[in-house]
Amino acid sequence: MEVIKKKQHFVFFDSAYQGFGNDDLGEDTWSLRYFAENYPRVMVAQSFSKNFGLYGERTGCLSMICKDHEEQLKVQTLLKDTCLPEYSNPPIHGARIVDTILGDEQLTQEWHAEVKEMSHRLKKNRSEMVEKLKALGSVHNWDHITQQIGMFAYTGVTSAMTEEMKNKYAIYLPTDGRICIASIT
Repeated sequence: MEVIKKKQHFVFFDSAYQGFGNDDLGEDTWSLRYFAENYPRVMVAQSFSKNFGLYGERTGCLSMICKDHEEQLKVQTLLKDTCLPEYSNPPIHGARIVDTILGDEQLTQEWHAEVKEMSHRLKKNRSEMVEKLKALGSVHNWDHITQQIGMFAYTGVTSAMTEEMKNKYAIYLPTDGRICIASIT
């Protein structure tokens, strides 16, 4: 925070998987809230595609904290100038679903419980993956898999290893070794 303040950086958060990292939705946004409370220029792009199961609906929110009303008007104009030529009428179905759920206390509580369940499932998948690798005879230390959080994991698998896995075993993953934890069964 001190370096950012000193250099007057622009701060941008991408919140695509809120709730999948921890049991508490608030904990997943701790750093965002901290910056929002202590710094005058913070922008967040929040997707509801994953945590509301709205893939293909392009549903999300872009929020910005400005230093004053004058800056807010400038930002608003720039965003309108940028967004309107791209799409004048974005899809509304997903936004209505999110609005309905977050506008109803009982539905919001149910959604929180479901997101928490998904977070637990991701943690379980990580643990089971590491245990299965050990059971198959791997002597590599896979602790980094269970120490990471969220939908994806960096396995530590190298580019050469991913190429070998593709060519010898028809296992495909990005060359950086990143995998989707949710798809592991």
